[in-house]
Amino acid sequence: MTHANGKALDGKVVLVTGAGGGIGRALAIAMAASGARVVVNDIGASLTGDATGLNPGQQVVEEIRAAGGEAVHNGDSVADAAGAQRMVDLAVETFGRIDCVVNNAGILRDRIFHKMSLDDFDSVLKVHLYGAFHTSKAAALHFKEQGGGSFVHMTSTSGLIGNFGQANYAAAKLGVMALSKSIALDMQKFNVRSNCIAPFAWSRMTSSIPTETPEERARVERLKQMTPDKIAPLAIHLASDAAAGVSGQVFAVRNNEIFLMSQSRPLRSVHRSEGWTVESVASHAIPSLRASFFPLDRSGDVFCWDPV
Repeated sequence: MTHANGKALDGKVVLVTGAGGGIGRALAIAMAASGARVVVNDIGASLTGDATGLNPGQQVVEEIRAAGGEAVHNGDSVADAAGAQRMVDLAVETFGRIDCVVNNAGILRDRIFHKMSLDDFDSVLKVHLYGAFHTSKAAALHFKEQGGGSFVHMTSTSGLIGNFGQANYAAAKLGVMALSKSIALDMQKFNVRSNCIAPFAWSRMTSSIPTETPEERARVERLKQMTPDKIAPLAIHLASDAAAGVSGQVFAVRNNEIFLMSQSRPLRSVHRSEGWTVESVASHAIPSLRASFFPLDRSGDVFCWDPV
């Protein structure tokens, strides 16, 4: 369902976090082009979350305005509950309402697990998981009162499947999936929807991939085809009224492919009427279930073909 001039997000007000570059920037610009008025949030930080002093979010606002769209910049951190509240307040004060929150802001602190510090873990959880909670909570009361709204959360196959050196990021991103499902369940009676996208896109978040061998360099060149703007059509749809029946789902976007990802359900069971002992678990339960064990896959093992 679109409005008279055919733009999917006409009349909508959208907050996009981490929108100074990469996927967030592409989404903010595309949503504005689709009729949305956009709050562009970005703290101007490096990949690890350290302030850079630059103001890329303001540059995105200027790009949107130059193209005839409406946008305003916010420089707060999603890791701060009061900052997240200010983002939502800015949307309501500037544009009169809030209709969609895109939880995109993120940082990386990759470390092999036994070398991961508390700060490495804590800082990543604070931005990705707590950040998604803070912005969603700030918008939830507005969504409830107006009888509708949409959350689009960025998750990752590093959490949904697995990856090396990313225990902090993976824990946060799988947490985001569970948060999204809980919001979808709790707020469905208010016509509020919540979905996840696991994006494959070349950005600062993937630019740390090693390029030491010809094979690695070739892979990176293929990854560079997966531009951030490829994520935009699905995100715009999920923010629009046309996605009224879509909630609690997890999608992935990989170049020109859109995937619906599985969610945890029982695979198989084994039963003994007399109950279990340690010995029968070892001799019966584990051998019976082993055929359905998951291998120690990484994301790249599951998505093992070239994007097209």
